[in-house]
Amino acid sequence: MFADRAKIIIRSGKGGDGHVSFRREKYVPDGGPDGGDGGKGGDVIFEVDKGQNTLGEYRHRRKYKAEDGTEGGKRRMHGSDGADIVLKVPEGTVVMDAETRKVIADLSGDNSRQVVLRGGRGGKGNMHYATPTMQVPKYAQPGKPAMELEVLLELKVIADVGLVGFPNVGKSTFLSRVTNATPKIANYHFTTLSPNLGVVDTENGGFVIADIPGLIEGASEGAGLGHEFLRHIERTRVMIHILDAASTEGRDPVDDFYKINKELEAYNADIASRPQVIAANKIDCIYGDEDPIKRLKDEFEPKGIRVFPISAVTGQGIRELLFAVKEILDETGREMVVFKQEFFPEDVLIREDLPFTVERLPEDPHIFVTEGPKIEKMLGYTNLDSEKGFAFFQKFLKDGGILEALEAAGIKDGDTVRMYGFDFDYYK
Repeated sequence: MFADRAKIIIRSGKGGDGHVSFRREKYVPDGGPDGGDGGKGGDVIFEVDKGQNTLGEYRHRRKYKAEDGTEGGKRRMHGSDGADIVLKVPEGTVVMDAETRKVIADLSGDNSRQVVLRGGRGGKGNMHYATPTMQVPKYAQPGKPAMELEVLLELKVIADVGLVGFPNVGKSTFLSRVTNATPKIANYHFTTLSPNLGVVDTENGGFVIADIPGLIEGASEGAGLGHEFLRHIERTRVMIHILDAASTEGRDPVDDFYKINKELEAYNADIASRPQVIAANKIDCIYGDEDPIKRLKDEFEPKGIRVFPISAVTGQGIRELLFAVKEILDETGREMVVFKQEFFPEDVLIREDLPFTVERLPEDPHIFVTEGPKIEKMLGYTNLDSEKGFAFFQKFLKDGGILEALEAAGIKDGDTVRMYGFDFDYYK
């Protein structure tokens, strides 16, 4: 089954924690810190696979995770980095944040590989935190957390030209005549349940054309399979609007044109404004004295929309239509429609835990000793005698997770927090 949409959860690897250890050698009784750094977590990478044409494999598995980095070791040993996970997708796949539907990556054109979630950085070992005043640091930096995100994958076909129109106006027959595509053709509504691509070769050049499944009224609001179909014309630069000029199913072709364009505009106004030509199909079935082709030309050509009478069955008029479409493509330029990135996972705020320790004094359980390099630095340049300075330091303790760690250690109102020669009374 053709699958052009999938929702999955991706997670990068967590960075490995830094290690706390000290040199313990026979002739070095007071060795310094030698805890190594943690390894970096693996990235989540999306990559184009030219051999794929659907997102089917993402329909059956929901979660994808890169490897975590490992913890650093003693003797300054660096932890190993976590392996990346590479997710293969067909060209034309757009990766979006599932909640906001903002674009994260468009795997099209030159962009065949993109890192979507970066793994967490490994934490620093305690060998980095020795200072003249703290020569035995008992803390190391935790690894940076992993990032997790639910993403929506949508395959938007890559074609220069899109065929639009109501069901059974002859789009699939037209495509099979002008390209080497072999769509299934039958007289049923929604016979075409997936886009069919074909390459058109003419004397003035070639282009890629896509048969977009038939639209109905309300498609822009999801009626029928509207949303499933409309996404596939978002990249097209020109549209061939195929109408049943002979009204073989009793519909008015002029009214059909306006109804389809109303759905296009409701879905995406930019699409509706792109160049269109009308292929007035089934002229081999026109009988009687009325001239529907003249009516179509009188209605649309004053508005700059050219009308080409054709028969997809006999081939009449098709050459002239294709030449005109190629000329319009040349005028609009060859640049592919690529969706720009709107959502940046790196901007998701993740609190980076500060390296610190919290210890309750064995000789006095009401005193909690808290140490860490940033705590020491903050105490060095913060004026605790001023109300503003003390409030700033309190905010630092809260934002850094230090107050939370003190509470987890069992601190109560009235207990003492000791930091590098400063004693503070704790009150929540």
